Formats: sequence, structure tokens, C-alpha cells
Amino acid sequence: MSIAPIVRTVTVRQPPDRAFDLFTARIGDSWPRQQSLGPGELASVSLEPRVGGRWREHKVDGSEATFGDVLAWEPPHRLLLAWRIDAAFQYDPALTTEVEVRFDAIDEGTRVTLEHRNLERFGSDAPRIAELLGGGWPTTLAHFADFTATTA
Repeated sequence: MSIAPIVRTVTVRQPPDRAFDLFTARIGDSWPRQQSLGPGELASVSLEPRVGGRWREHKVDGSEATFGDVLAWEPPHRLLLAWRIDAAFQYDPALTTEVEVRFDAIDEGTRVTLEHRNLERFGSDAPRIAELLGGGWPTTLAHFADFTATTA
């Protein structure tokens, strides 16, 4: 079974180096609070700035949940993340789908393109998960665009 990748784009009025920095170093400031793994109130999301770095969320109660890790770190143009969340939205180190984020300079600032691919790796749950993720990533990018518009 082949599932088309999810591709979503947003334009931000920041140069690519600043957009990359805001997306990575301050990911927790723009991450939608309703997009969280498991129970508990989301406090923040973090991304360690290196290949092999962890991508995780932090709960108000001090617990953490892992989304995945950094596969490629190429500032200011490209970030490749391993999404290691299964169809039950639980961490699974054996499962890897990829989330690539590109930052391309345009006249208005930066075009940020997010592509979530290899969705067929969810097996029989792939169509359902693709639909859920396809609805979630636009919210994430919209929050990021709003955040960059209010950040000097």
C-alpha cells in the first residue's frame, strides 16, 4: 500500500536563518497545546539541535514523552526528524516515518514546507493516521506562522 506524503506550506515574514532558529530552538513557544501525546497538560516541546538529538514533549507534571529524533540538521535550510509515534500515538523506537521541514527564501520572507512521509509504515492504520496527521500539521504550521509574526 502506498500513502501519499502529507505536504503543507506556510509563508513567514522572517529570513530563513531566523525562521529555522524560531522553529527549532523555540519550537515549544509555537507548538499547539492540544497536540500532545497521552494524558496530562502539555508544558512545552523541545528539539535538541544536532543529529541524534531528541524531539520530545514535556508535561506540566514533569513527565516527558518522545516524538522521535533528529535525522538531519542543516541550518538554515533543512531539518529532518524521525517521527517514532505509532498508530496508537505511543512512542515506538522500531517505527520511523519522516518529517522534513524546509526553509526557502522568497521575497516575502521564508516559505516553510513540511512533508511527513513513509506513512505506509503504519500498515493497515495508514489511511486513518494520514488523515489525522493531515489535519494536525496545518494547525502546527499556523501556530508557527502566528508566533513568527509576533516575534522580533
